[in-house]
Amino acid sequence: MEPVKVKIENILYATDLSESAHHAFSYAISLANQYGAKIIFLNVLPEMPTIIESSSIAGYIGEEKWKEMQESHVQEAKDALIGKRRDHHIVREILGQFSEKARSDFSDGAVETDEIVVIKGNPVEMILNVAKEKNCDLIIMGTHGRGALADAVMGSTARRVIRRSPTPVLVVRLPSEL
Repeated sequence: MEPVKVKIENILYATDLSESAHHAFSYAISLANQYGAKIIFLNVLPEMPTIIESSSIAGYIGEEKWKEMQESHVQEAKDALIGKRRDHHIVREILGQFSEKARSDFSDGAVETDEIVVIKGNPVEMILNVAKEKNCDLIIMGTHGRGALADAVMGSTARRVIRRSPTPVLVVRLPSEL
């Protein structure tokens, strides 16, 4: 069997705004630069509202920018987090700022963000649906190292995506979790 030439044009970067997802973005940028691919940011807000940790967001866009956004969008942030806003403006803005910062961090400026998608639903289902709809060649996401027992009992989003995805999935763990 001869090796197949790998062609990556669209990368789905699935993020929950956690530290591990932030770390996984380094891989998304690197591969996008290497293949000349576009990155589609995806954040899935679970049906049950959860509170996003400020430290996670600050890691994406910087502490100062996060404080500025908090001050100017306090009500929008509350509405997005409790599910009252359909467009989830604050999360889009966070990912947009992160994308801009990432582009400026890479000297060649080759990182191209095709779009930012923020949707509500089951994270596994939404990741699989968006990857298919956007014709993605690769899904990149972080994972939380909770240990073998917790993974076996609960299963993780990454594990379920790997099992069900026809698209290759790159799961990146924080170096401290290895």
